[in-house]
Formats: sequence, C-alpha cells, structure tokens
Amino acid sequence: MTLPKDFESYFRARWREEDVLALLQGLDGEPSVSIRVNPRCFAQGANADAGRAERGLLAAGAEPEGADGRVPWCPEGFYLKGRPQFTADPLLHAGAYYVQEASSMFLAHVLRTVMMPCRPQGITTALDLCAAPGGKSTLLRSLLPDDTLLVSNEPLRARCQVLAENITKWGHQNVVVTQAYARDIAKALKRKLFFDLILADVPCSGEGMMRKESAAVEQWSPAFVAGCADLQRSIISDIWPALRPGGILIYSTCTFNPEEDEENVEWIAHELGADIIPIPVDAEWGIRGDLRLEKRDQESETVAGEAERLDCYHFLPGLVRGEGFFCAVLQKHEEAGEAFKKGDFAGALSKLATLPTDLLDSPDAPRVELSLEDAVRYLQREALVLPPEAPRGIVQVCFQGQRLGLAKNLGTRANNLYPKEWRIRSSYTTGHTLFPA
Repeated sequence: MTLPKDFESYFRARWREEDVLALLQGLDGEPSVSIRVNPRCFAQGANADAGRAERGLLAAGAEPEGADGRVPWCPEGFYLKGRPQFTADPLLHAGAYYVQEASSMFLAHVLRTVMMPCRPQGITTALDLCAAPGGKSTLLRSLLPDDTLLVSNEPLRARCQVLAENITKWGHQNVVVTQAYARDIAKALKRKLFFDLILADVPCSGEGMMRKESAAVEQWSPAFVAGCADLQRSIISDIWPALRPGGILIYSTCTFNPEEDEENVEWIAHELGADIIPIPVDAEWGIRGDLRLEKRDQESETVAGEAERLDCYHFLPGLVRGEGFFCAVLQKHEEAGEAFKKGDFAGALSKLATLPTDLLDSPDAPRVELSLEDAVRYLQREALVLPPEAPRGIVQVCFQGQRLGLAKNLGTRANNLYPKEWRIRSSYTTGHTLFPA
C-alpha cells in the first residue's frame, strides 16, 4: 500500500517503533471477510417455541458455507474464506445475517460486559448516534432486552435511508430510526437526561479502513486528523446532556491516532465528567491498549514520567483478524438533573425526522414459501406466480422461513410490493445462500 505523505512520520512521533512497524506491516495485508448472524432467525434447539419452529427458522449452531472460524469476541460472528456474492443471497435481504467488519463486533463483548454491573435497573433506553449503515444498531438490537427502546440515528438523509432499510430487514418493533444531528436530539429532549446508553461511533479520518477504501488514503493528512478530532468533541458535547447520570457512553472510531482516540477519551472524562470503565479482554485476541509514547522531557529526551495509561482498545490489522478500530467505555458522573421519561419520547419524536421501519410487515398475512430462484426474482421486484394453494390477497413471502416482504396474490399472478428502492438492480443475479437448507 502507498501510504499518505507524512503518515509514517506522524505515527513515529507518537508511537513506539515496534508498534509503528506492526501497523505498517498490517496495512500491507489482505482484509478479512466476516458476517454476524441474527439470533432471531436461528432456532434455540429443542426449546424453540412452536410459533418460531413453524416459521422454518435456521438450525441452531448452523455455520455459513465457507466459514473460517468464529470471531472470538462475538459468538454470533463468523469469518469467511472468501467474499461471496452477498447480494444474491435472499437470507441477507431477510435479515438473517449482516455483513460486518469483525473488529467492530467487539461492541458485542462490550455490551455484554456493561449490561451486568453498570446500571442495576437495566438499560431501558439506548441511542446509536451515528448509526448508518446499521451494523452496530442491529448488533445492539440483538443484545439489548426486548423492552429497551433503541433510537438509531443518522444525520445525513441518504445514509439514513440505508440505515432504515437495514433496521427494517433485521426486524424488531422497539426501534425508532431518526435523522438528526446530536444537538437536535438534545434540543428535542429539552436537554433533559434520557438515555441509559449512548453509542457514539463518531465520524473520523478513517485510518482503519485504508485497506478497503482508497478514499481513506487520499483524504488523510495531519490537518484532517485535527479537524476530525475537533468535530468529535463537538458531537459528544452536543449529546452529553441527553445521557443520564451513571449512563454509559461507548466511544469508538475506525482510526489509530491518539488525537481522535486516547486524547478525546481523556477530554470527555476530564471536561464532561466521566469515569473510564475497563473491559476485560483475552490476551489471545491481540487487542492493544493505550499506544501513546511516554511523556518525555523536551530538552533531554529522557522519560519524565509515564503518561496516564487509559483503559482503551486498539485493533491493529495484522495483530487482530480485522480492520482498524478503537473503543473506550465511559460512565457519566452522578449529578442532579431532571430525567426525561421513556413515555414522553413520543412527543419529542414529533420534533425529529423519523423513517418508517414496518414496510415489510403485515403480522396477520399468511406466509408463502418461495424457492431460491423465485426469492431472487421477488427481490428484483418482478411479478410472480405463487403456488395454486397460496391464499388470495396480501401474503408474506418467505425464503427458508424468513420473511422477505409482501405481495398481493391475485391467483394468476402476484403483484410485488417489495420497496422499489431496495430491489436488486442486476437482472443477471444467480441465487445463492450461505445457509443452504
């Protein structure tokens, strides 16, 4: 890889030499491919209830074709030996799995850790602040209690539409998709305390995606890094009033540099008032901690005293099987303030742009199973002829028991009601699934 000008010298001034060499070597490697399965689509063995079993759920413990091991910090995650044509798999469109970078699945381990001791009354409200395209929101929704309200937010309209599509396909009633900036959310809540958990995967310089995205290489510069760090502080400051005392902020980026990572975490803790929460990790995972050089005397270059070591988590390509990722967990200090009740959120929603997430559902509609070929044709938004025994009227069409969407069966043909914006645009797609029956 041809790295940006000043990239190496930037990190050599801030990291130990061995860490810089590990990063440079890792960036020359090939990226991995990974998916995360949706627990709602996999039967829980013999104890699965009859209603779930009748819907033909995938077998518990099933592994995808081409599986190459599990993601160690996320039991629902699998590495794949190669990159299949995901678009051709109806189960992807049905929300049975999500194509997600393995390092970012570390959120599953973080969430399982903080849900236990940090809030005795549980997490009743959660916000994914910068959620598009939806990988982290779908992970949150799978692990949070069913009665937890999850607000999945993205400020940019086009990205928010993609987010709403992925949330809809993942399938859960207790999710609201909003399009707003952090300051707008706090304003709608009248700057009252509301969320027990906020995930802020903030916009960043994208260093961790350089192996996959050429734009991350082209846009990088020390000035760009500094600008991103300032933007991140602004975003966190704007949303901070909406986090309840004792609430959890998960701060993450896909960068390596300390300005956007360790220094911003220190700033949040010291300036806004929070404790940094340690997350236990297995040494075999290869995750690194605070990577900054020790503080040095500027004249003699001798160590003047170690910098404060933060509880934080760096994923370096080559040392972990995944792309670059950084994460830290903070707990807001207890303070006086007026809480915003969960039941009052409906009123606040009227001040925010929301996107629908029920376009695929009609709970009382009969279910009709499709073949692999017909499932792909449905996703291409072609008209279908359903089996003669299929009920007339609105039906829920499925593949391997997983709902794809709605159709209106007229008998001689079925009108396709799949959202046209989501259709598979290629007419030459050959169906394939990672979980063959």
